[in-house]
Amino acid sequence: QVQLVQSGGGLVQSGGSLRLSCAASGSISKVYTMGWHRQAPGQGPGKQREFVAQFSSDGPILYGDAVRGRFTLSRDAVKNTVYLQMNGLKPEDTAVYYCNINADLTLYWSQGTQVTVSS
Repeated sequence: QVQLVQSGGGLVQSGGSLRLSCAASGSISKVYTMGWHRQAPGQGPGKQREFVAQFSSDGPILYGDAVRGRFTLSRDAVKNTVYLQMNGLKPEDTAVYYCNINADLTLYWSQGTQVTVSS
C-alpha cells in the first residue's frame, strides 16, 4: 500500500505563487508516473479531473495546456516526492489539487488540497 501526503495550497491573490508538495511512502519498487490533477469548484464527481502536470519514468515532464509556462513540476526521486511550483496564478486556477502516483502499475490518489486564487 502506498500513501500520499500533500502539503501546500491555500489562498493567494491573482498573480501570486504557491508551492505544493506530495510525498509517497510505502512499499514502492518503481514509480512509473507521479503528478497532479485538479478539479474546479462546482464540478460534480462525474466530471473528469483536469490534467495539470506529470513526471513519467520514460518520457519528459508533461503539462496541461492551461498551466504550461506558469507551473513547474520537479521531483526528488530519493524521497519519492514531487513539487508543483505555481507562478502567475489566476482565479481560474482555483481548484482542489490532487496528487497521484502510478507505483508498480497501481494508481493511487491523494486526498486533495484546496488552492484558491482571488481576483
